[in-house]
Amino acid sequence: MAAIAVENKRKWIYAKKPKGIWYQRRQWVGYTLLLIFFVLPFIKIGEHPMLMLNVVGRRFSIFGVLFYPQDLFIFVFGMMIMLVAIVLVTAMAGRVWCGWACPQTIFMELVFRRIEYWIEGDWQQQRKLNAGPDTDARAWKKLAKHSIFLLLSFIIANLFLSYIIGVDMLWQIIREPVDQHLIGFLSLLVFTLVFYGVFAHLREIVCTTICPYGRLQSVLLDESTVTVAYDHRRGEPRGKQQRKEESNSTKGDCVDCKLCVHVCPTGIDIRDGIQLECVNCTACVDACDAVMLKLQKPTGLVGFYSAATLEGETEKTKGISGRTWAYTSILVVLSLGFAFLLANRSIIDARLLRATGSSYQLRADGTVSNLYTLELTNKSGKDIPFEVASEDTTVLVQRVNNIDSLKRDGTAMLSFFIIRPKHSIQQYKSDVNVAIMSNNKKIKSLKTTFIAPVAK
Repeated sequence: MAAIAVENKRKWIYAKKPKGIWYQRRQWVGYTLLLIFFVLPFIKIGEHPMLMLNVVGRRFSIFGVLFYPQDLFIFVFGMMIMLVAIVLVTAMAGRVWCGWACPQTIFMELVFRRIEYWIEGDWQQQRKLNAGPDTDARAWKKLAKHSIFLLLSFIIANLFLSYIIGVDMLWQIIREPVDQHLIGFLSLLVFTLVFYGVFAHLREIVCTTICPYGRLQSVLLDESTVTVAYDHRRGEPRGKQQRKEESNSTKGDCVDCKLCVHVCPTGIDIRDGIQLECVNCTACVDACDAVMLKLQKPTGLVGFYSAATLEGETEKTKGISGRTWAYTSILVVLSLGFAFLLANRSIIDARLLRATGSSYQLRADGTVSNLYTLELTNKSGKDIPFEVASEDTTVLVQRVNNIDSLKRDGTAMLSFFIIRPKHSIQQYKSDVNVAIMSNNKKIKSLKTTFIAPVAK
């Protein structure tokens, strides 16, 4: 592994500052995603955050729609869609998610490493600084760098926490005394130290060793996957060359300049073949293309290729592989299921139970009553009126408490009697259906058990 030396000690990677067309494209994508990351917690649809994953409070807001623990199956479908989508992209284009969209890579390469370039210089200057004596200039540079890293980690921790508890709650933690939000303060502290440790010390080890997605890449790729690779047919044998060298030279196009190694953020040599540590950041593509242009040779010595193409098996690169079709089919099925669940999601969640410790009551008018409790949760995002009614005309629902509306995102607990004529009862236990009505429209149907003495 590139980050581990032969003696099993950390081999610190000094990545040369990249430049080129692919780096510019990656900057556009990365900074756009960073802008979304920083702005998204502050965007609200109605009064709910556009995105909030409040695991502690068991409330999730996606595009302003609140989801509760009762909607777990919908949330699971959504997570499965994201997972299969990433798997599909990996099967088609390798680890492109890691190099272009992963928050770890974006923050590391486009924020923290750029600050490092600004304070300590490019890779050779950084190496020389770390290998040099402990001077005041070195100490001040290290202090400045790590202070900025710690400050940025604190800002990221606040934003990360805002995705969990919401911006409003985060403002409360910031404004009010620490002793009133001790858990929130400790969470901020822990997140800050974790992010600082990742971006200041672990760095590429997160991508090459810790992240399970990188470990899975070997089983997701196949010979038709297009990924960043070195064209060994054209590049070998390597050797130094001059501009416009004779075309009948026995040397390949690779001049063994090692720039592709110097710019790699995970420290690998792309010429050794497809490797798990490669995150498809395209830094090596830019570096190699720049050298090829100087030598007046075609670009693309390092570029986007499939394993089949590199082996000259072009017939295998035609069309889409069976694995890709399988992933696509699964994604379509999951998406249709997710859409169906969303379309049929009830605006009210209800839990109907028989009152604890109660039995049936024989009434003087020849009817039998059972007492029930009903817990309602409003998921509609607005205040709604409601009423409880029976779906059987021979059954009467009699309310105990007069609650007839639900506040937005609110809950209500009410009690009511279900009353049935004794002569219509044929068995000790029978099923009855209760409907939750709103504006004369049934929005929820519930089934429960009714007990009564059998009529003789």
